[in-house]
Amino acid sequence: MPRLFCFGLGYSATALADALLADGWQVAGTCRDAGKQAALRSRGIDAHLFDRGRPLVDAAAVLAGTTHLLSSVPPDAEGDPVLAAHGGTIAALPGVRWAGYLSTVGVYGDRQGGWVDEGADLSASSQRGRRRVMAEESWLDLWRAHGLSVHLFRLAGIYGPGRSAIDQVRAGTARRIDKPGQVFNRIHVDDIVAIVRASMARSNPGAAYNCADDRPAPSHAVVAFACALLGVEPPPLQPFETAALSPMARDFYGENKRVSNRRFKDELGVALIHPTYEAGLRAQLEPEHHARADRGGTAAGSS
Repeated sequence: MPRLFCFGLGYSATALADALLADGWQVAGTCRDAGKQAALRSRGIDAHLFDRGRPLVDAAAVLAGTTHLLSSVPPDAEGDPVLAAHGGTIAALPGVRWAGYLSTVGVYGDRQGGWVDEGADLSASSQRGRRRVMAEESWLDLWRAHGLSVHLFRLAGIYGPGRSAIDQVRAGTARRIDKPGQVFNRIHVDDIVAIVRASMARSNPGAAYNCADDRPAPSHAVVAFACALLGVEPPPLQPFETAALSPMARDFYGENKRVSNRRFKDELGVALIHPTYEAGLRAQLEPEHHARADRGGTAAGSS
């Protein structure tokens, strides 16, 4: 039976875990607090506590039987926490057929709105991006030195149920920042799962895949579309120069690029489930529309 071990069971990795559990896989991994550990275990995931300074207890035993390994743990100022704590154990694992590392399109830095593909130079402009470049190299070193079948997934902005412009509008936290010419790239969590699973089925050690949809677009356009779907007035546009933004948000607006997704389509044969943000946001509301229609039908039938 295949067994996935995932360092960092966050939003995307947990979606992958759920999909694999439904297909009969064994799934294990890590989180950072006991509350989430209990919640994950109640769903059938063998969750263990891990963080910088808190390595796995008896890592060899915890990782035994792993056939597929994924890390979504971000690097910090000291490097990659997973490899710092357990790189040697991972390198020595027998039977690992595939390994993946979830990175970011931030490794490409700013391209002034131009297109980038996986062959582009890695010229990260933010500290977070530079850390990711170094983490990618550290994971690739496990392939070069030990033959671990490592694959890199450079993720655009992740969205999906509970983490989308629709949720921001409903929570009253959505903003529309206007920086002329600025675009962002995004990817629905369903498509991340599809791309990673396709890579598992067609291993190509050392490969990197950009995970982005077909529609780079300004963030204010995405918020406006979410408002239209919900039938509410969009928040006003705020000029970037005068908007009160966190340092992290300003870093994001400091990078402007369009990310090519051709490689995963050509090499892995993946057709996007949600090729545009419009498709992804509409799909998020479909269950609600169906539920309302069902309630309406029941009421009509009983009257």
